[in-house]
Amino acid sequence: MTEAAPMGVPPEGRVARVVLVDDHRMFRTGVRAEIGRTEATGIDVVGEADDVESAVRVVAETRPDVVLLDVHLPGGGGVEVLRRSAGLMGEQGGVKFLALSVSDAAEDVIGVIRGGARGYVTKTITGTDLVNAIFRISDGDAVFSPRLAGFVLDAFAATDTPPVDEDLDRLTQREREVLRLIARGYAYKEIAKQLFISVKTVESHVSAVLRKLQLSNRHELTRWATARRLV
Repeated sequence: MTEAAPMGVPPEGRVARVVLVDDHRMFRTGVRAEIGRTEATGIDVVGEADDVESAVRVVAETRPDVVLLDVHLPGGGGVEVLRRSAGLMGEQGGVKFLALSVSDAAEDVIGVIRGGARGYVTKTITGTDLVNAIFRISDGDAVFSPRLAGFVLDAFAATDTPPVDEDLDRLTQREREVLRLIARGYAYKEIAKQLFISVKTVESHVSAVLRKLQLSNRHELTRWATARRLV
């Protein structure tokens, strides 16, 4: 995260309760140090999580105002966290999600917005801007990094371009995660370790992906994923 200018008094003396979800501990530590000084920023970091299971649990337990959610997480990714937390988003004054990711890939942005996130910012954001984004999300606004705002509007407004590839949309979230890792050259054993599943389960997911996409082997799968900029 880039160095931020000194932060002023929180809006109207308010405090926003925030949960940080990211699988890199050092990044979470940096974000907490940057924005978690409640008296200066109005941000109270009430919990952290590093994978889907812990994120769903912590969000349910703490009921924060805003969740800062990374897109790529062990156990199914940010979209899976959103899916399993949908009930909390629907409540009066419910939990709101702001994606905070290094990725600006089209599929990642549209995926989490479709899943219910209120905004998407990249990790180049300054601490000051991130604090402002959190309060705007808490108030019900939508917030995007400048380059992504027009892209998201175009993706959802276009009448001749579907927001998500129809072939890709046939896959489950877990199948998409396996697809990306296969396309990046990971071995089955490495994928199993990263996603906390068995090698046999990885093989089953790969078979399902090949069948749904009508592909014959992992080399064709890699070319398919590369052509769609999923790698």
